[in-house]
Amino acid sequence: MTAFILVPGMFTGTHIWQDTAARLTAAGAEVHTVALTGLDGPRTATRAAVDLETHIADVLAVVDSVGADEDRRIVLVGHDYGIHPAVGAADRRAERVQRIVHLDSGLVRDGVPALAAVPDQSLRERLAGTAGTAGTARTGGADQAQGLLPPPALDEWRDWGSTAGVSDAALDRLTALAAPQPLGTLLQPLRLTGAVDQVPTTGVLCTGNGTSIELIQMLVRLGDPALRPLTDPRVTFFELPTGHWPMLSCPGELTDVLLRAAAGEGHRLEPVDDAAGPGHLRPFLMDVPEVPRERHGNVDLYLPAAEEPRPAVVFVHGGPVPADARPTPRDWPALTGYARCVAEDGAVGVLLDHRLHDLGDYERAAEDVAAAVELARADPRVDGDRIALWFFSGGGLIAADWLDAPPAWLRCLAATYPVLAPLPNWGLSGTRLRPARAVANAGGLPVVLTRVGRETPELAATVEEFLAAAEDCGADVEVIDVPHGHHGFETIDVTDASRTAVRHAVRTVLDHTFGARTRAGTKSRTGTGTR
Repeated sequence: MTAFILVPGMFTGTHIWQDTAARLTAAGAEVHTVALTGLDGPRTATRAAVDLETHIADVLAVVDSVGADEDRRIVLVGHDYGIHPAVGAADRRAERVQRIVHLDSGLVRDGVPALAAVPDQSLRERLAGTAGTAGTARTGGADQAQGLLPPPALDEWRDWGSTAGVSDAALDRLTALAAPQPLGTLLQPLRLTGAVDQVPTTGVLCTGNGTSIELIQMLVRLGDPALRPLTDPRVTFFELPTGHWPMLSCPGELTDVLLRAAAGEGHRLEPVDDAAGPGHLRPFLMDVPEVPRERHGNVDLYLPAAEEPRPAVVFVHGGPVPADARPTPRDWPALTGYARCVAEDGAVGVLLDHRLHDLGDYERAAEDVAAAVELARADPRVDGDRIALWFFSGGGLIAADWLDAPPAWLRCLAATYPVLAPLPNWGLSGTRLRPARAVANAGGLPVVLTRVGRETPELAATVEEFLAAAEDCGADVEVIDVPHGHHGFETIDVTDASRTAVRHAVRTVLDHTFGARTRAGTKSRTGTGTR
């Protein structure tokens, strides 16, 4: 018999599992729901003293209460924050746990507190400042002054995850039964021995909340080392087409997935091809001659063979990119390839490393981009009145500032497989960085958008949202399609169609940037290189 142990997430208690537990029981499974101290039962003043270790102990008590029958298989299910005490308990009872199910929850790491998974960056920063102050928060509000994070109001749940599929009645009940979250549960680092690494895992991804198997596979293919363990054959995945609360929105479908996960079923990711290397570090799809490069702090200039000031194209990489990633983005082959292309065609190519290391870093990354633009414009070899900005992937959100109030010297804005609206689980619902909204103020600014046909549905939806908004306001947008291209196609899909798309995009951006001025003294080579 399979014994499911269901651990709830932030602000919630055992009540959220009611329907799912009943269905699992009807299917013949043994089911236990964990009442986390301070979130279930009497609400007393001692809640402020509760920390992550308290909740790990709660889960351990349930694990230990399950009989040690050799035929009884324990499956630990952690939703949202609940994955932290679930994994903490499994690390100490690894021999008893057959599988851990991450239910729309992130990866956990030794030494990292659950606070890192809180979607709201401003809240993370405020709460991080309370660590080491005896559990006393200085963020305002009576509950927070007692070391408690108040639960969301009825209209605030979407800030903690998509509520897609949850009925009004269920949302009302979720709000009525919600409890303040003890801050110690978020601030105390998770401590693991490594024993849990041997326990098979399953990720259940809720696509309505912004994550899918295809998206994770794409990140693995692009070489994110933190995701490499997910290609272990003991790791499986399922998707549910709903928001962050599947136990409320689709308990029947969730029950089926949990039963299949317990049986070891699910999708397995394709491992990284070590021989070929990470996708983003493979060679650029065209042979482009080397040009002079100068490094100025976090900014590189690729210089054309010209005596007079030339227009510049500033390339903005995507992310988030871990701060310790090497090489850094300005040395990635695709970006250096683009920079050399425009330099060969007579413009200055500008690459920078910006500080988008986490989803909460968009504001400082935007500042880095603005500073790089000003550095380039101030260089005497640059015609500061003829600048183009070119955004890639997750860097696309930063384009909002330039679309919302384009300066006169900005002659073109380009975006390649961009993210043009925050995904639901990014915790950025209140950000101004929403290109799909900002395009209404773009006026006559030319926009060149390269769209890949094999984009993940979640990211493709942000592009379509942007294009619909652009059409409504009559914005000047040219779309260059790569029908069979993937995200990062310049180093992954080395085809004639891909080369044609790159050449077309470079020529179009430079035509807008040079404008009426000719490219005297240069020879266009973007159409000659092949590999």
